[in-house]
Amino acid sequence: MIKRKKTKIILASGSPRRIEYLKSLGLEFEVIPADIHEDSNGKGSPAGIARKLAKEKALAVAGSLGDPKALIISGDTIVVTGNNILGKPASKKEAVEMLHSLSGKTHKVITALCLIQGPKIKVSHVTTYVTFNDLSQAAIRSYVESGEPMDKAGAYAIQGKGVLLVKKINGDYPNVVGLPIVRLAEMLSEFGIKLRP
Repeated sequence: MIKRKKTKIILASGSPRRIEYLKSLGLEFEVIPADIHEDSNGKGSPAGIARKLAKEKALAVAGSLGDPKALIISGDTIVVTGNNILGKPASKKEAVEMLHSLSGKTHKVITALCLIQGPKIKVSHVTTYVTFNDLSQAAIRSYVESGEPMDKAGAYAIQGKGVLLVKKINGDYPNVVGLPIVRLAEMLSEFGIKLRP
């Protein structure tokens, strides 16, 4: 009997949250973060921009690997309030401004996923609506001083202390963390990888 060779899976992200989620699904994978300039200020819809960035990350890693049998998984998460896309804050001041703009309002968290294996490319995205509590200046400053917001889109981490800022979530919680697992499972099945509970 010929044993089917396992698909080599590459996560094109150094995000601890994405790594943790993939491990929890029982997948064996390597981590090769994509080395691209992430510009979320491009033209197009927020979902279109997230999808474009996720695809660029996957293509960059696929190009550097040169292994058409490897399956590349990449993602890009953006936070959208009104017409503004909030990336990762460049400073504490910017983090304070971002959190102030989210206070008492509902915003969108969009995560785009891209899977590439040889010539086959699949791109998708998930949108979740998050409503923040009314935040006092003291609460915002205290949270920013904790350091948690500094490498997170929208300047908060819902899986950490940032959950205390949130009033309600409408949609996929793992998406807000940065990896919509159900959508990923659907996409993986298109590449012959079935995830089981």
